[in-house]
Amino acid sequence: MDDQTNSTDLLHADRPIQPRQFPAKGEPIIHNVNWVGLGTLYMKEVRRFFKVQTQTIWAPAITTMLFLVIFTVAMGRGDRMILGVNFATFVAPGLIVMGMMQNAFANSSFSFLAGKVQGTIIDFLMPPLSEAELMAAMVAAAVTRALLVGLALSLAMLLWPGVSLSVAHPWAVVWFGLVGSVFLALLGLLSSIWAEKFDHNAAVTNFVIAPLSLLSGTFYVISNLAPAFQAISRVNPFFYVISGFRFGFLGQSDIGDTNLAVLHSALGMTLVDAVLAVVVYLVLRSGWKLKG
Repeated sequence: MDDQTNSTDLLHADRPIQPRQFPAKGEPIIHNVNWVGLGTLYMKEVRRFFKVQTQTIWAPAITTMLFLVIFTVAMGRGDRMILGVNFATFVAPGLIVMGMMQNAFANSSFSFLAGKVQGTIIDFLMPPLSEAELMAAMVAAAVTRALLVGLALSLAMLLWPGVSLSVAHPWAVVWFGLVGSVFLALLGLLSSIWAEKFDHNAAVTNFVIAPLSLLSGTFYVISNLAPAFQAISRVNPFFYVISGFRFGFLGQSDIGDTNLAVLHSALGMTLVDAVLAVVVYLVLRSGWKLKG
């Protein structure tokens, strides 16, 4: 037995030891979509905001709901008719999608910025995820939060007297709700890449996102505005999202007089999302303000 073992050892000893071959530096090992990594990052982001759901879902829903209370009760507009429905029914869809978009921005604008401030940004950059996969996971998590806020707002508004949320065109509700949430999620991701501290991110929220969303026809139809302000409203992408989303519920919109005009707006916002996604991807790929 010992002789056999020694012979085997000598046989293997004569063979040269082959060094282990590693891929060249920078050469990807995972050549297809890393679904495991993408799903893991998505679940990590969802669990992050769901852990504090009182702050990230229910509080924004209640805050947005207060707009409905103020305009229908405190300002006495409950009996006012707009587009053939009472004011509460008119304003409810706009408030729902406004809350969705603002929270999509809040979610995607936090993670990268917190990583840079806390020095943990390497946790996003080190895993074997491409820039597209990283962006997709972050945007999907932000859209998930937006949808949850939208559902919470819808449930709250269904309990409000005089509000009707009957759906006339389901495709418009789904389409504009998604493209609006993706639009703000991409903007939030771009903002978090640019920002170096939380004050920068707060400035974008307070001086860009909030004014554009509040001055987008959420509480009025733009036909009541002067021609100059109507023109300004029509270059505001928030206007098309809010009016298109409202069209899905009421079957009417101030985008145009025909359903084709609403469809053109939906396609236009989809194109805007696609262009913005390319911009965010290129910025991520460049490593601007992320890789030292």
